[in-house]
Amino acid sequence: MEKIIDENKQGEALILDNKEGNSKKLFIESYGCQMNFSDSEIVASILSEQGFNTTQQLEEADLVLVNTCSIRDKAEQTVRKRLEKYNAVKRINPNMKVGVLGCMAERLKSKFLEEEKIVDLVVGPDAYKDLPNLLAEVDEGRDAINVILSKEETYGDISPVRLNSNGITAFVSITRGCDNMCTFCVVPFTRGRERSRDPQSIIEEINDLWNSGYREVTLLGQNVDSYLWYGGGLKKDFIKASDIQKATAVNFSKLLELCANAQPKMRFRFSTSNPQDMTMDVIETMAKYDNICNYIHLPVQSGSDRILKAMNRLHTRQEYFELIDNIKRLIPDCAISQDMISGFPTETEEDHQDTLSLMEYVKYDFGFMFAYSERPGTLAARKLEDDIPEDVKKRRLNEIIQLQQKHSLMRTQEHVGKVEEVLIEKESKRSDKHWSGRNSQNTVVVFPKEDYKVGEFVNVKINDCTSATLIGEAVGYSKNH
Repeated sequence: MEKIIDENKQGEALILDNKEGNSKKLFIESYGCQMNFSDSEIVASILSEQGFNTTQQLEEADLVLVNTCSIRDKAEQTVRKRLEKYNAVKRINPNMKVGVLGCMAERLKSKFLEEEKIVDLVVGPDAYKDLPNLLAEVDEGRDAINVILSKEETYGDISPVRLNSNGITAFVSITRGCDNMCTFCVVPFTRGRERSRDPQSIIEEINDLWNSGYREVTLLGQNVDSYLWYGGGLKKDFIKASDIQKATAVNFSKLLELCANAQPKMRFRFSTSNPQDMTMDVIETMAKYDNICNYIHLPVQSGSDRILKAMNRLHTRQEYFELIDNIKRLIPDCAISQDMISGFPTETEEDHQDTLSLMEYVKYDFGFMFAYSERPGTLAARKLEDDIPEDVKKRRLNEIIQLQQKHSLMRTQEHVGKVEEVLIEKESKRSDKHWSGRNSQNTVVVFPKEDYKVGEFVNVKINDCTSATLIGEAVGYSKNH
């Protein structure tokens, strides 16, 4: 639940430029968090070398892959429905092969292959480089499976093919896996232990993106703040590193600084942060560089110390408040967003009130809010009974959402009257005469096009707002232009 699930993008089929000479067709759909969408770009890159071009026509595909998510029950149900659809098409086109990638693959491997026989291959998040071998197995009529989780794999040497991209903003993965054993989360079991990618390969990817016209990069990981490069290896093994490795290690704030200096005119964001790993040096680096956006996604999950402990979140309510105070002190206009779970096992009305009072203290700019749903394989599923009635979960969730909407409107209103830098990303959904982009705080801004173009940094005077969008007019290029 750490990762942001963008409902608009669920099940988006990827499409990219055809490679000369490729004759086979790949249809690939992604569900779940941004990490999965990013992984699909890696898969497309690997398969492009194997003769596959992407298609958006399911019926003409030689290979259909679904990149899955195990975070929420809803995502799993959706993927199952899609697999039924693929298999209906497969009856008409028996040569079509179907594969499941990602987190759900790791969790339900034997079910898919042996019991239900609904797929030909199952590939876990660390095994994408094995795809050519697995496909050869399938071509010879055998089921193929590789869900081995790696201690080393970071895909640092693969240049992802940017899919469905606006050509302006891109995601760059910097870590894989997670060491935080939050009891509600399945990620450590489906994506393995945490390891970081070589900073040199990250900077090279960022430089390539700049040269290709990209103007904003989001550094991506299950938990970016705990990024730590000391020559390779798992984060948890850092204690065994040599003195020279420790002395030359690159942590997240150093990586941020390397990125900001490598491309001073490019904007940088990062997601997701974990409160216990968000150190002062990260906030200080953000404050120091104009091209690091003033926005932090800082999941808290609950405002109750008792529930935080039951979730195995390694921070208290008070520590979270101190972190918020430090952020606001060093970056007064920093936007902060949340993840919140209502109805975690044993949650009382008092715990719920603690969550609401925490929200009143922080007044988040926006948030991602869910009712608790038990995920098989998690610690909570094994140890805690899902004992909060569905109607109570829904009511509490509703109260959280309503309070967040009130705060979101209040936060967007604070921008009215200011002039803010906006990176133009695309045409507005509502009007082909307006551009849409985001300010440093990650709020969407729309304004009349005039003669400005996608990819330009523009100063926009904010005249009005809704609870989620700022409305303004451009007053010239920003200094970044």
